[in-house]
Amino acid sequence: MNKMKVVITNNAPAAVGPYSQAIVVNNFVFCSGQIGINPKTGNLVDGIENQIKQVLFNLQAVLEVAGSDIKHVVKTTVYLKNMSNYPLLNQLYGDFFNDHKPARATAEVSNLPKDCLIEIDAIAVKN
Repeated sequence: MNKMKVVITNNAPAAVGPYSQAIVVNNFVFCSGQIGINPKTGNLVDGIENQIKQVLFNLQAVLEVAGSDIKHVVKTTVYLKNMSNYPLLNQLYGDFFNDHKPARATAEVSNLPKDCLIEIDAIAVKN
């Protein structure tokens, strides 16, 4: 039987709907989409660059509590409100993941929660 564990941390924003920040099943971590909310203030940060960075920091916080980290991410899905931000996403995403290059899909979407500019979810393995 597969044992599931709900992941909760105050170092990332609380879920804005009826879902968990992440679920751990066996050796896998399934992270819900993160948006650019600063967990200390509860407010969406301003601008696409700050939102990209905040989303990645939020994912990192959830992964750490789940027993994983950025180097163990195997797949991400990126939702951008405007595909013209794709080059900036690639630059900041590449800097954040460094030499690690998980599989990724990116799509432009018409709207996101809290009218944010980006959302990223992730699948990782535990350390």
